Amino acid sequence: MNKKGGFRWFVIFLLFYITVVNYIDRSAIAFAIGDIQVDLGLDTKQIGLILGAFGLGYAVTTFLGGIAVDRWGARLVLLVAAILWSGSIGITGLAMGFATLYVARTVLGIAEGPNFPALTGAVGRWLAPHERAIALGNTLVAVPVALAIGAPVVTQLIAAFGWRGMFYVLTALSVLWIPLWLIFFRNDPKESRFVGDAELSHIHGGIEVSRGRVARHVAHGTDWRFLLTNRTLVANNWAFFVFGYFLFFFMTWLPNYLSQSYHLNVREVGLFSILPWVCAAVLLVACGYLSDYLLVRTGRLRVSRSLLIAGSQLLAALAVLPIAFVHDLTIAIICITAAVAFSMSANAAYYAVNVDVTPDRAATSLGIMDTGFALSGFLAPTITGWVVATFGSFADAFLLLVVLAVASVVVVLLFHRPDEDRAGAISSTALLEPAV
Repeated sequence: MNKKGGFRWFVIFLLFYITVVNYIDRSAIAFAIGDIQVDLGLDTKQIGLILGAFGLGYAVTTFLGGIAVDRWGARLVLLVAAILWSGSIGITGLAMGFATLYVARTVLGIAEGPNFPALTGAVGRWLAPHERAIALGNTLVAVPVALAIGAPVVTQLIAAFGWRGMFYVLTALSVLWIPLWLIFFRNDPKESRFVGDAELSHIHGGIEVSRGRVARHVAHGTDWRFLLTNRTLVANNWAFFVFGYFLFFFMTWLPNYLSQSYHLNVREVGLFSILPWVCAAVLLVACGYLSDYLLVRTGRLRVSRSLLIAGSQLLAALAVLPIAFVHDLTIAIICITAAVAFSMSANAAYYAVNVDVTPDRAATSLGIMDTGFALSGFLAPTITGWVVATFGSFADAFLLLVVLAVASVVVVLLFHRPDEDRAGAISSTALLEPAV
């Protein structure tokens, strides 16, 4: 740690840890779905519905979770969420048919919905403005890390304990985090006995602040009109929906695609599934640093956030295109790796825009954005299941990814103007107050 202390980065680690567990929990079913389909006698359309069920519950609570975090704080909201999803992932292992499994997945979505609003709210309070994209990048990298390590871990657990035993082991990993969160996290660093005065001053841009209990309620109401109609937030939400469609497409259907199209077994699928998420992890962290670097150098959110988002989705679209027309495993792995990495690379920028544009309601704004993300979590696997069942191949599903990504690039270039659209017309230079 440096002289000003670094406990805020331990908080980032706690958020990273639970997000890793969160994503392993939600994605594990993709590797077990073949065994589940055989054991429970499910057809392809039922599999699509089960894979999409998570998004239904998630859509409700990610929106309400953002409101709850701004009202009661991330500590309580994420604690309750973690307890609930630990139980629901365990119940998934007990499922005996389509209905039970569908309900269990919906409940898991309900439980995990508040995770990212809570994460955003915590980063908004615990990090200085010029550290937020870096912190978000180092937290959100948990997603590709989880999907990378989750593939071999989950497939080995299935091989050792069966798909039901795998879910029981994941339940234990979720439960382990709960006491750490209770002991070390507080909603505001001013309440934490682990944060020194120098670090607290750094977080607040070099301003000395007094300690004490922090009020849970803000002085003014939520400006819903601003949150729902601000052009930058709307464009950001649409682009994030498309990113979510990419993520859930590859997270839920990549193992099945590799198995069906190239006749790989479950262990081979696990190995081939690692590379895309490892590359995504590297690029996501790098772009988090790049985003904050560009902000410091240019003082412009349009450069550091908007162009990064548009560029990442354009590159993802170009990477996906060959997969629809060429049947070759090597080309497929290269293009899938590039598509996953580019689509995820600007993830920290999406989150940072909510803090940049509406800092007092960052969690609520993130909840709105994440609701669209949750909708993509339902639509991507469900539509893909329908397309594959109807047309007998994944080609049209990949072409839909291209169309969505190009549409998001156009929307971002036209309407994503965070420098001009910040709440209260605060200039972007306010983000760059010197921190000591």
